[in-house]
Amino acid sequence: MTVTDRIALDPFGADIPAESARLRALGPIVPVELPGGIPAWAPTRYDTLKELILDPRVSKDPRLHWKLWPEIGEHPSWGWVLGWVGVVNMLSTYGADHARLRKLVSPSFTHRRTEAMRPRVEAITAELLDGLAQAGADSSAVDLKAGLAHPLPMRMICELFGVPEELRDATGTMIAALMDTSDPSPEHAAFVQRQIGTVLPALIAHRTAHPGDDLTTELIRVRDEDGDRLSDEELLYTLLLVIGAGFETTVNLIGNAVVALLTHPEQLAAVRSGKLGWEAVVEETLRVHPSIASLPLRFAVTDLTVGDVTIPAGDAIVTTYAAAGLDPAHYGHDADAFDAGRGADDHLAFGIGVHRCIGAPLARMEALTALPAVFARFPGLELAVDEGALRQVPSFIAFGWQEIPVRLGG
Repeated sequence: MTVTDRIALDPFGADIPAESARLRALGPIVPVELPGGIPAWAPTRYDTLKELILDPRVSKDPRLHWKLWPEIGEHPSWGWVLGWVGVVNMLSTYGADHARLRKLVSPSFTHRRTEAMRPRVEAITAELLDGLAQAGADSSAVDLKAGLAHPLPMRMICELFGVPEELRDATGTMIAALMDTSDPSPEHAAFVQRQIGTVLPALIAHRTAHPGDDLTTELIRVRDEDGDRLSDEELLYTLLLVIGAGFETTVNLIGNAVVALLTHPEQLAAVRSGKLGWEAVVEETLRVHPSIASLPLRFAVTDLTVGDVTIPAGDAIVTTYAAAGLDPAHYGHDADAFDAGRGADDHLAFGIGVHRCIGAPLARMEALTALPAVFARFPGLELAVDEGALRQVPSFIAFGWQEIPVRLGG
């Protein structure tokens, strides 16, 4: 196929596995159109995506390497992507700038720091399970996402970054709007930018006036002590990235794992009996249902050859984690099946190489705390609707459910 035959990605992400399979049938990398008409290339296979992620000729800096960057203002329907590539943080920098920003944040997400947070995660989990038990005491359906999967990582990331109570709802609204790709209108893009330009400056102002033992205070200190290490703009957008990625991805990881086990009772039984470990459940969830299905954008620094396709220098590339995890050439003919016993822990859900997600240890720890706890507390837990009635969040980026209606059992 030619670039004139671009496949439009579903902005609602209604059936990401089926869409990935359709694209894969067209080749290892396919010309696609993102919401609003943004042209890009979508890798469809595990090996293709891995090679491109690790290729130093692939950049994440649109200012340096996206040939269409100067034209964004001429396309009102492209404005939504500015929340992803029009920022200056680890997600949109390249080379030395990326290394500098990552070095400032990564010490806060080490294994040691993550383990120190475990007692707090356990306490919040227990509190939320108490709330679920009360809400579902009359055998009515409750939303596991609203009752556990969302508030647990949200509260943890807000505590880690010192987000005051009065800003937490607005923070959640900001991240949800950023993830929503179903509306590429200029009005939605403007709403996202207003949220970013209101919520984060308010957080910075609060922590400047009331410094604490939190990561926002630490980043403010770095900016104030040495502006060459962190500018005002980098501070703002680093907070956007690490707060957003720090809770939204874990929301989906917990929710997707619960749904996977409830729809595969034989595997849930194997976990309960000890034949399968919770770590295996988490890793298989990340492979089959990665919290981030596709991430915009990377850019070809030079012409790149993938099979018999040439990606011209300056073209955009989508990072397609969901397609890679479901690739039968890498994971076998049943790659689309959830099987926690397959041991496929080489998935790319948290990335690979220099851009690997620094929050991965925290996400895993929260999931490995919440999942055993909820199934132990509610051994009769079951979905309150058919699996087909679950609704994907309106996004081709995020991979998760809008609600997870469950009954808690006897």
